[in-house]
Amino acid sequence: MFTYPEMDPVIFSIGFLKIRWYGLMYVIGFLAAWWLARRRCRRADSPVNAVQVDDLIFYGMLGVIIGGRVGYSVVYGWHDLISDPFYLIKITEGGMSFHGGLMGVLGAMWLYGRKLGIRFWRIVDFVAPIVPLGLGFGRIGNFINGELWGKPTDVAWGFLYRGQVLHPSQLYEAVLEGFLLFAILWWFSSRPRPHMAVSSLFLVLYGVFRFFVEFYRVPDAHLDYLALGWVTMGQILSAPMVIIGVIMLILAYRFGRPAKASA
Repeated sequence: MFTYPEMDPVIFSIGFLKIRWYGLMYVIGFLAAWWLARRRCRRADSPVNAVQVDDLIFYGMLGVIIGGRVGYSVVYGWHDLISDPFYLIKITEGGMSFHGGLMGVLGAMWLYGRKLGIRFWRIVDFVAPIVPLGLGFGRIGNFINGELWGKPTDVAWGFLYRGQVLHPSQLYEAVLEGFLLFAILWWFSSRPRPHMAVSSLFLVLYGVFRFFVEFYRVPDAHLDYLALGWVTMGQILSAPMVIIGVIMLILAYRFGRPAKASA
């Protein structure tokens, strides 16, 4: 058993401006994505060049922030949104949804690809392997904030938090959805694959990992379990990812074009 190291979520303040660990984790995630994209764009099958990477990451940042906040507010924070419509823009109060962020990034990549005349799946396949590290750092931010804890447990790696030993579900997600998913996708995409294959594998693996961790993570108090005494909102949102991802992966290998094809 470990004792949770209580940490102030605010690193330091300058007047009304507060620099938080959670926000810093997002910055680190975006910097990691930028660095990986700069490396990846050197490949012959890259749909973007080094100059275009900066704009690509900017579009991605907007997609993550806008999509993540809207997704959280509509799915998880709807009660706050109904009572206060301005809750949607109160991003400093926390609340980001992966599934909303995913939709935001897909929309942003569609817009950027359209601007450059690049096929949607070429640019999404390029982006998919550079996303997981950001997810991992975001979950570390959740851990520092002392939020999204798992269920009570007696496992040796549980954390003592406010009188209870709990599963560190944030760290489970950081490892599975972040660092392990990155390692698999980076390896898988190191060779040319059919269009849509890399993105499909992202959907399948993230969905499986998230579905699994939800068995250990405590659901949001205002949502609780939605069915059968164990089904959570995270599982309901992740299950379609797995199904759609498997179908896409089959179609990619059956009908997909080689990744080296032109835009």
